[in-house]
Parts: sequence; structure tokens; C-alpha cells
Amino acid sequence: MPLAMHLNLDGAWDAGTLDLPELDLRSWGPRLRYCAPSAEVQAFYRHVKDRLPPFVLYGSGDFHYLTALLLRRVARPVTLVSFDNHPDWDRRPPRWCCGGWLRRALESGSVEHISVWGCGSFELRLPSRLFGACAELRVGRLSLYAWAERQDAATQRRFDCITRQNWRDRFDRLVGRLAGRAAYVTVDLDCLRSEEAVTNWENGLFSVADLVWAIARLAARTRIVGGDLCGAYSPPRYARWTQRVASQWDHPKLPAHQEDRARTINRAALRALWPVLTAGGREA
Repeated sequence: MPLAMHLNLDGAWDAGTLDLPELDLRSWGPRLRYCAPSAEVQAFYRHVKDRLPPFVLYGSGDFHYLTALLLRRVARPVTLVSFDNHPDWDRRPPRWCCGGWLRRALESGSVEHISVWGCGSFELRLPSRLFGACAELRVGRLSLYAWAERQDAATQRRFDCITRQNWRDRFDRLVGRLAGRAAYVTVDLDCLRSEEAVTNWENGLFSVADLVWAIARLAARTRIVGGDLCGAYSPPRYARWTQRVASQWDHPKLPAHQEDRARTINRAALRALWPVLTAGGREA
């Protein structure tokens, strides 16, 4: 089995991206985009599970909840380190949705703790945080590191937010606690600045160089046993009207993207990030 693979759900990446072997799943993409019924999700997992390598590239962040499925392959206890502009911690239905997949990941017997870095969206502010996984936060199974620059003063205090000046020091503390242990890394490109990633969601504040540094620090001190990367832009296509309505209500109203420009920008980010992510797996 290869070390890495491209799951082509939506055409967000060109065929042959990074010379990765590709699994053509575009017939599944509209059925899974943004959210899907549990039966559909389980059918998809049965379809792909025996072909999944440790590292997976896939398309829009609308599919990020698939990370909770990918984690099922991991047998040993791991810490999930997520780089994302959104906490993805919502506990409301639907069960399988890109905005609430962290709780699905915690149901995996292998995930001991989730650490999310780079949140800059509104979900941590009231009233939205009333619907978040606060119980998991209280008992220490979940940690959120949000940008102070994107939050109001009350939210900054409540979540002890990171800043551009101190986030690397605080990330190094996490790496120190995880030294010698197993980690799984998931990257949603919407955590990057708008100059360096074109996505279907709002952009965060990390630079590509920031993520290269952070993942390399993890790889140097931990055993990265697997990972995935998503968040590239693709035009949304849905199989069900309920899915379309919910997705359109939840998504931010962003200007239309030129697909060629989006591919060029995202390809540059991917070429910088993918080698450092998968290098950890080669050495594990």
C-alpha cells in the first residue's frame, strides 16, 4: 500500500497532483458534501477503508468530517492536532457534518485528545459556543487555540487565546508534552491567510511558513502516524435539497472564485505542506 493517496471527491485538485495515486470518488462527492446521513457515511467508509493509506489528500473543507472516518485506521492511542479556522465542535444535528466532526473523532477509541490551532471564526463567541463541545473542553479531551486578533475581549479571556507573538512558544509547549508519543495531523487550508489559500470558507491567519514550521516541530518530537489535508476550493454540488439548503445557510457569503487562480494558489501551499506532513510518516 502507498504511503499517501488523493481521494478525488470534487475535482478541487488537478489529476496527478504531486504524482499521488488517485481514487476517483467524484460520484460520492455530491452525496457527502457538507453533511450526509449516517448510512451514506458508513457505506462510503466500507467502499474505501481497505484502500486507505496513512496520509490522505482530499478536496473542499466541506468534507473535513471525513477525518473522523480516517482516524478509524489508527490502532494506537493518538493526539489529533488540527489546523483549522473553525473549531468544528458543534453538537447539534446532523451527526455527520463538517461543523461537528470533532465529537465523532473523540468517539474513536484511538483518539485521546484533540488540539485545534488557528480558530478565528465566530463559533467561540456567544451565543454560538452554547452549541459547542464544552463538556469535552472541561474534562480536557479538547483544547482550542484561537486567535486573539479575531475574538472579542471576553472570548480572548475565556479561551486564553493565542497571538501572532506568542503562538509558537505555546505550540512548542504542546510538542514538549507530546514528545515520543503518536500524533495524527489534519490540515484545513482555511486556516491560512487569504493570500495563500482559496477555500469555500473564511480564511484564518496562519501563513504556509507557519504551518511548515509547526508540522516539522511535531515530526521532530512525536511519531506522526497519519494525517490528511483538505480545504481547497471547489464549486459546491449536492445530491439532496436538504443538504444544499443547510450548507448555503451555514456558508459565509464570499465573492466568486476563479477556479484557475484558486488551483494555482492552493497548489503552491500544498507543495510546501505535503512533504513535511508525510515526512513524519516515513520516519515513524
